[in-house]
Amino acid sequence: MLPFKHLTALCLTGIFILNSTKAEARLKIPLGNREVIQLAADLPDTETYLLENKHYLDLGVLHEEFNIAYILPLWVTKEPRLVGFDKQADVYYDLTSEQLGTILKENKLEEKKLLRLGLYTRYGGKLVGLLIIFLIIYGLIPSKPKNVSPQRV
Repeated sequence: MLPFKHLTALCLTGIFILNSTKAEARLKIPLGNREVIQLAADLPDTETYLLENKHYLDLGVLHEEFNIAYILPLWVTKEPRLVGFDKQADVYYDLTSEQLGTILKENKLEEKKLLRLGLYTRYGGKLVGLLIIFLIIYGLIPSKPKNVSPQRV
């Protein structure tokens, strides 16, 4: 197994190689705001929720987050809200408060429970980001030289 310092240096080398200046060898890591929608409640497939495209409407939670590479959410930039969601077409629809209230009442759903974001979405990205920064700083700190005493052979 590699010592921790070597492992950190290897990770940093890999990052520098992936972000090299040659265009043909460059791997672009997406960074920035993006909208994320997740299924919140699977509504019954009835005539009431049938859409024009013959798909059925469900409820989704839409929020905007700042993330790195689509897998490391650092913070939520727009709080979650409930929307109509066609999961087959991956399209969402803005609902009026009356429409949303009717859907919630008919299906006995609570808005507060549906609007909760997962622990990783809220805090996981921050923890992983801080851990990576800590490992980089720890790898840059020089270690104490080992005391070596000469011996006759």
